Amino acid sequence: MPLIPLFPLDLVLFPGIPLPLHIFEPRYKEMIGECLEQKSAFGMVRAQENAVAEVGCSVEIVDVLKRYPDGRMDILTEGRRRFEVLALDQERAFLRGEVMFLEDEPSSSSPQARKRAHEMHEQMMSLLGSDSDMPGSDSAALSYRLAAAIPTDLDFKQTLLGVPSESERIRLLIEYYEATIPKIRQNLEARRKAGRNGQVR
Repeated sequence: MPLIPLFPLDLVLFPGIPLPLHIFEPRYKEMIGECLEQKSAFGMVRAQENAVAEVGCSVEIVDVLKRYPDGRMDILTEGRRRFEVLALDQERAFLRGEVMFLEDEPSSSSPQARKRAHEMHEQMMSLLGSDSDMPGSDSAALSYRLAAAIPTDLDFKQTLLGVPSESERIRLLIEYYEATIPKIRQNLEARRKAGRNGQVR
């Protein structure tokens, strides 16, 4: 099993999703320097209390945007492949992991399900006042693109990253929107009423 450098952060990265990073800690300057020299990937894993998540995403460095005199770097990365962490190695200054790469099961979500997920995502983002770029409902790996745009809920994102089927991820996203959109509406209505000091007009 391959042993790859790991970058624990409080986020969940999906395959095909870009992620800009500012590298400033000495151990990560060393790690990224080696990855650039060897043209190798590293793994992004969600940091949890005294641990890291079991499933992460390998990351390719797409571009070095800026180098600073003290060795800091601004880099652009992109998620590539899902993996499961089998064992951790702490012999280096940075964390490494023995990983097994995960492949998706052959499946395709129905056009109706993809359209519904796309519409509900648009509805939720509109309620939240977000105008993020929306992928088309026929985009490849639509579930990852939609999930990446959800503003919070790292637990749900982590769950989704572990699901090995696009059709199942789309189904879970629809369930998530169905549960979340009414709550957002309720919160918005409560704030609207509070703004009127409870007066009915």
